[in-house]
Amino acid sequence: MGNPCASFDHYREFVVATLPQLKWLDGKEIEPSERIKALQDYSVIEPQIREQEKDHCLKRAKLKEEAQRKHQEEDTNEDKRSNSGSDGRWYTDINSTLSSLESKDHLQPADIQEHSTKKLDTSEDDLEFWNKPCLFTPESRLETLRHMEKQRKNQEKLSEKKKKVKPPRTLITENGKALNVNEPKIDFSLNDNEKQIILDLAVYRYMDTSLIDVDVQPTYVRVMIKGKPFQLVLPAEVKPDSSSAKRSQTTGHLVICMPKVGEVITGGQRAFRSMKPTSDRSREQTNARSKHMEKLEVDPSKHSFPDVTNIVQEKKRTPRRQSEPKIIPNEEDPTFEDNPDVPPLI
Repeated sequence: MGNPCASFDHYREFVVATLPQLKWLDGKEIEPSERIKALQDYSVIEPQIREQEKDHCLKRAKLKEEAQRKHQEEDTNEDKRSNSGSDGRWYTDINSTLSSLESKDHLQPADIQEHSTKKLDTSEDDLEFWNKPCLFTPESRLETLRHMEKQRKNQEKLSEKKKKVKPPRTLITENGKALNVNEPKIDFSLNDNEKQIILDLAVYRYMDTSLIDVDVQPTYVRVMIKGKPFQLVLPAEVKPDSSSAKRSQTTGHLVICMPKVGEVITGGQRAFRSMKPTSDRSREQTNARSKHMEKLEVDPSKHSFPDVTNIVQEKKRTPRRQSEPKIIPNEEDPTFEDNPDVPPLI
């Protein structure tokens, strides 16, 4: 089904006689009597089929030429619509532009009618194309594809016109003043201590840290969250080099700690502001005194490398103790007793 040869006269008999092994054709079983009759009439049917084939080839050639000519005409019409002039340049009338500028605030009813008529024309053309009878040829299928592609492009153009291009967000004015911006619309809290400023941003818990970019400046802090800026002007000047940013492992919040600067930089002069309590002042005074204290000088000659040869010291020879002189008791000593049983001392 769908084969152009199926429209030929006696095509079934020709196919049955040409293909003896064929049992079914177009959903119908081939009976033996039908096959015998087709073989008998084959000599008459074959020249008719050949003539019809030639006529079909000529018709197909004409259809191809018509399709190519129609396609070229459509291309030329599209080129003329895209270019207002014959040389491809735009030509405008001054009077028409002035009248359009004068009627900018309100639309005339004629313009509205023209716009509505254009829409009706496109819808009518579309209905006419789909309701038009056509042959099941490769050219007709290509024509339908071109029509669908044209509709798609028109829809894309309309959607592009409807889209409003958002202007870029101004974070810093022309005068150099930073603005407070919260485009991601996240909650935050700012804690201002005597020593530092702590900013707590309620960043989404399961957001990847690579999507967050932190930029700390002396007077403001900027955080880019998935390309959306969060900017906050700080109440005091901070040290960007000493600042730190960490994320909580439980809540996912971003905590930025920014230590304050001791001096405030103004337009022409520097005004010093003491941000430290009295205990810190006393510590500084003691440190300054310790720096000015005199220290003992050390002989630089004493600072030398150790002598390896003297690591193991030899044992000093101690003189033997001389035996004390033996005291021999004197017989004249009153406490002396001469016992004959005791041997004499050597």
